[in-house]
Amino acid sequence: MSLDRTAFFIGNQWVKPSTHKVFEIINASTGERIATVPEGVEADIDAAVAAARTAFDNSGWPQLSPAERAKVMLKFMEAMARRGPQLAQAVSMQNGMPVSLSNMLEAQFPAGLLQYYASLADGLSLSESRPSQMGKETLVEKSAIGVVGAIVPWNFPATLAFSKIAPAMLAGCTLVVKPSPGTVLDSYLVAEAALEAGVPPGVINIVAADRAAGAHLVSHPEVDKIAFTGSTAAGRKIASVCGELLRPVTLELGGKSAAVLLEDVDLNVFLPGIPMASMLNNGQACYNATRILAPAKRYNEIVDAVAGMVSTLVIGDAMDAGTHVGPMASALHRDRVEGYIAKGKEEARLVAGGGRPSGHNRGWFVEPTVFADVNNGAVIAQEEIFGPVLSIIKYQDEDEAVRIANDSIFGLGGSVWSSDSAHATDVARRVDSGTVGVNGYMPSLGSPFGGVKGSGMGSEFGPEAVNGYMQTKSIYVMG
Repeated sequence: MSLDRTAFFIGNQWVKPSTHKVFEIINASTGERIATVPEGVEADIDAAVAAARTAFDNSGWPQLSPAERAKVMLKFMEAMARRGPQLAQAVSMQNGMPVSLSNMLEAQFPAGLLQYYASLADGLSLSESRPSQMGKETLVEKSAIGVVGAIVPWNFPATLAFSKIAPAMLAGCTLVVKPSPGTVLDSYLVAEAALEAGVPPGVINIVAADRAAGAHLVSHPEVDKIAFTGSTAAGRKIASVCGELLRPVTLELGGKSAAVLLEDVDLNVFLPGIPMASMLNNGQACYNATRILAPAKRYNEIVDAVAGMVSTLVIGDAMDAGTHVGPMASALHRDRVEGYIAKGKEEARLVAGGGRPSGHNRGWFVEPTVFADVNNGAVIAQEEIFGPVLSIIKYQDEDEAVRIANDSIFGLGGSVWSSDSAHATDVARRVDSGTVGVNGYMPSLGSPFGGVKGSGMGSEFGPEAVNGYMQTKSIYVMG
C-alpha cells in the first residue's frame, strides 16, 4: 500500500495543495524513499489560518464550557489510542527512533496528553471575584487566546504536537499545526483521528511546510500565538518576530544538560539510566544529559564503566524491536554529528565509538560515542550536538560540579545521581535548569516542562501550559 499523500488537512477537508511541490519522506534506517507528501507554501498556510480563524470567530468552539470541550478531547483520545501502533511505526520509519521507544512514547503520549488535559476541565476556573480597593469587586476572567501557530520538530513529532494541541483545545483555541518536513506521515494519522472523533472543522489544521512557509505562519496577521519546539537559533528568530508584533510565544528550545554524578553514585543505577537520561532517541532529544560530570576520586572508574556500557548498546534498524540505537534522522544531520565527533577527537580523549558502525551500509548511522578528559569550555561540551555523543568532565567537589553544570548557555534538563536521594535533591535545586531528574530523568505530564536561558521560555505539560493559551481580563465593578 502506498504511503503517498496528496492533500492538506484544512477545515476538516482534504484540500488540494496550491502548488505541485512535494517533500520526499525517507526511511532513516535504509535511506530509501517511502512516500511523497505535499509541501505547503504561503497560500496553503493562508488557507489553514483562515479556517482556524473562522472556527475561532464563528463556530462557537471557544464559547463551549471546558467540560464540553473535554468530551470532544476524550473522543479524540480514543481515536488516537487506536492509532498508537501506526504512529509508532510511522515515526520510527521517518526519524530513526527505535520502535521499542516509539511504542512507549509516540504511541501513548498523544492520547495521554488529551486525557490529562481533559481531566483538568472541571477544575478550570474561567472567572473569579476579587476584592477591590477602589470599588465593589473585580471580576477576573480568562478566555482563549485565539488562533495558535504550532510548529513541531522531527524528533518527537506526535508527542510534541500534542503538547500544544491538547492544552490549546482545552483553552478553546484553534490551531494551525506545521510538522517538520521529515516527519509528516504521522500527522495524517492525527488528522484522521480528529475526523473520527468529531473535532469541529477548523479547530485543527495541518500543513507540512519548510522554513519559509513556517516564517509566514509566525508573522501571519491572523495568528494570535506561536508555540514552537526546535533549535535555539530558530527560536531566537521567532522570538524576535513575535516581540516586534507583541505576539505571545512559547519556546521549547535546545539543551546541553549535565548529569551530575555525586561521589556516592551507584553505577548499577546510573549505567542502566544512560539510554533514557543521556542518549534517548539516538541522542536526538533536547534534554539529554550529554555532559557527564564525574568526581575526581572515581573518575577513571566512571569513564571505564560508561564507555563499556555504551559499547554494549545494539545498533540497528529502527523497526527492529531489539535495537537500542537507531540512525540519525537524515543524512544532513548525520554529517553534522560526525563533524562534532571530529572536533571532539581534537579536544578530548575518545574512549568509545567515534565512527560509523560496521555492517550498516544503508541509512544514517553513527556509533554511540564517549569522550573523556573533556574541558567544559570545549566545543563538544558547550554546543548541542543532538546525537549519541557523551562528554565526561572531571570535578573536584560539589560546588565545582554545580558551577560546571551551570556553565552553559542552556538550561533545559539535567540529572543528579546519588545513593542519598535527599542529598541529590538538594544539589538538583542548585542546578540552573527548568527541569532536573534525581537518579533518573523522564518528564511528567502533570508538571511544567520548559527551559531557562537559551533553552526557551514558557512551559509545556502540567496545568501551567493551559495558561499559555489563555488571556485575562479584569472587569472593575464600582458599584
